Amino acid sequence: MKKEELIESQINKLEEKYKNSGQDLSSYLDGLLYQRYLTYWDYIHLDTLLSIQVPKTHFPDEEIFIMYHQITELYFKLILHEQKQLVEDKSQDLQFFTDKVYRINSYYRALTSSFSIMIKGMNREQFLRYRMALLPASGFQSAQYRMIELYSTSMQNLVHYTERADFSEEHSIEELYEHIYWKKGATDIKTGEKTLTLKQFEFKYTSRLLRTANRLKGNTIYDKYLSLPKASKDNKELITVLKDLDVNANVNWPLMHMGSAYRYLGKDKAPVDATGGTNWKNYLPPSFQKIIFFPNLHSEEELETWGKQWVDHIFNPNNKA
Repeated sequence: MKKEELIESQINKLEEKYKNSGQDLSSYLDGLLYQRYLTYWDYIHLDTLLSIQVPKTHFPDEEIFIMYHQITELYFKLILHEQKQLVEDKSQDLQFFTDKVYRINSYYRALTSSFSIMIKGMNREQFLRYRMALLPASGFQSAQYRMIELYSTSMQNLVHYTERADFSEEHSIEELYEHIYWKKGATDIKTGEKTLTLKQFEFKYTSRLLRTANRLKGNTIYDKYLSLPKASKDNKELITVLKDLDVNANVNWPLMHMGSAYRYLGKDKAPVDATGGTNWKNYLPPSFQKIIFFPNLHSEEELETWGKQWVDHIFNPNNKA
């Protein structure tokens, strides 16, 4: 097809498109003439993106701390982007399901490998000083990560493991939410009093999280997996990527947090408190959380010893077990 014929064909298609929508192609062509060329910096709003790092102190490494957390939140948004497509899909297409989980795993791997920026990329003395200007803000307050968990599995699986056996799917989302595992991470062990960090988070996000959890009830990624035809549920590749997701999200990712906390907060004679007052030594270890998105894919031994060997490696590096 000659160039002139191609252009004419394209114009005819555009004319038909706008005619069907009740619009005038000529007006749109005029708009195209007046429109500025799109630039890279305008498309991704580069100037805005580079302007939102606003340190609270004069310590240079605080800017690293801010940027890394902003990058992390963008990765969380990428994970949610894939999760939303998974739970909205009605096709039960095995390849679609597998591909989406592969993508989510790739984001988690990038997050986990990048955490060396936090572990080795900041001066400890600077951190221990500028962190005092951040109170009571805490990465604990990442609502996107709580959303990721809600999209991944049923609320019952997010109840703190010490209470999980007392609840079932028969309980309301609201009842289960009151016993969700991460609340214990920001509650004083002795008094049972919630930290300001938790109170702020609940005030801002509880309504949104409950709406999301109720909307996803029976339709999480775990539920979508359980509803697949038997041949798809038994697919080895899908099982592997889902188990990898469990390990990436619930062992590797919290483990890297724990490694960072141990480097910056745990080397003194008495461990330093986290900025938000979270019980990080009791909250971060995977073996203490025992959050597992897809419990029926793991053996009894794996469930029983969930994350234990990794925790032993962090706190007892000479332990070869």
